[in-house]
Amino acid sequence: MIGVTILGATGSIGVNTLDVISQHRDRFSVVALTANRNVESLAKQCLDWSPRYAVMADESCAGQLQKILHGKSTEVLAGPEGLQHVAEIEETDYVMAAIVGAAGLLPTLAAAKSGKRILLANKESLVMSGQIFIDAVREHQAELLPIDSEHNAIFQCMPSAFNNGLKESGVNRILLTASGGPFRTTPLNELHRVTPDQACAHPNWVMGRKISVDSATMMNKGLEIIEACWLFNTTPDHIQVVLHPQSVIHSMVEYIDGSVLGQLSNPDMRTPIAYALAWPERIQSGVDCLNLFDIAQLDFEPPDLERFPCLRLAREAMQLGGTATAILNAANEIAVEEFLNRNIRFTSIAEVVETTLAHVPSHTAATLEIILADDIAAREYARYMVQELVA
Repeated sequence: MIGVTILGATGSIGVNTLDVISQHRDRFSVVALTANRNVESLAKQCLDWSPRYAVMADESCAGQLQKILHGKSTEVLAGPEGLQHVAEIEETDYVMAAIVGAAGLLPTLAAAKSGKRILLANKESLVMSGQIFIDAVREHQAELLPIDSEHNAIFQCMPSAFNNGLKESGVNRILLTASGGPFRTTPLNELHRVTPDQACAHPNWVMGRKISVDSATMMNKGLEIIEACWLFNTTPDHIQVVLHPQSVIHSMVEYIDGSVLGQLSNPDMRTPIAYALAWPERIQSGVDCLNLFDIAQLDFEPPDLERFPCLRLAREAMQLGGTATAILNAANEIAVEEFLNRNIRFTSIAEVVETTLAHVPSHTAATLEIILADDIAAREYARYMVQELVA
């Protein structure tokens, strides 16, 4: 039995991971489940799966979970220490890293240093700590498999380049697809009126609110460019974003001989999750096979950088290097939170990020301490910017 720990079990990735595992109970066992504050959902999962550990990232919620699970075999842990513990214990073979945002960095890094197979859905681990994270994976002989549908598709189309890089694998460039979100055709002069509920209504995917907003601004795609650079040992100029509103082709790889390989499937995260759980084998995911006759048409178009300035900002941050990508991510997390709380406009998200990048100095990302210090500085400046916008 392969022991699986799910960091972020109550989110959409965590729920889908449990769904795939439920179809293969003879192959996988659940060692630990974690959540931030969603006590009710985590308690139900624990009653269904009886993991050895359950972790509440918010320590104030751990007592509530302990009361619900009183008399059960599951041990309740709390806080960052609890998250890191379940990511590195011997019983854990695979770690699904699905905590949203910077909070997922430390436990995911702990899994890398413990030589686990990491199913990476937390792109911020690479966005923030890039070289440090990759070095930890290599030094401790961990396995790093991408869960984002785009990176998983790229991996399926060129597995040899995952370790060797594009040039050595005969690859010309990566074609990173994006749906364009809910505002791909919305008139630019109407974007400032967008509400949080409208931004979270993704046309193809069911996701959490923060990631849904990132998809609407295309910051999510910008972060994916940064992640792809680290995963596939390349640079932003070898990555082309392609708007593909049907979300059927999850990404493509262009080879130097003119061939283009793409991975197609219905837009369902269980497909990449199943692929990463069983790799190099394939197992049932529970996803229906794609019916090309129902799809009938596939459309492609270049992204409009005036409509999606966050895409430009992410490229600029990656080209700057150092802690610039951590600053970008931190400012975006604050801006999205404030938008969801209805304190700033949708169009102000990019404004907060761009101004923060311009005013918070970046440094060489030599240590985790430097990265986290710049993360804190960026959050403080972004909050200041929000106050200026609200005033």
